[in-house]
Amino acid sequence: MQFFTEIKKWLAEITEIALLLIALGVAVEILFGTSTVPFFGQVVANITQILTTLGNNGLVGLIALGIIVYLFNKKRTTA
Repeated sequence: MQFFTEIKKWLAEITEIALLLIALGVAVEILFGTSTVPFFGQVVANITQILTTLGNNGLVGLIALGIIVYLFNKKRTTA
């Protein structure tokens, strides 16, 4: 079972790095605009689209958002 524990740790670290890259992408896009940042693309537009999709789905979107927040909070408290 040590193997699965190590995989969970690696996935938690990869997720943490991905979240940091998303935050960096948002900051860079706000500072420099969307046309001057070739590596990050349109991070803010993609996040807005995801939130719009969740919002259009009403209660199902709210439940999905709650599950996502729960999983991220659970990961932070156990890691």
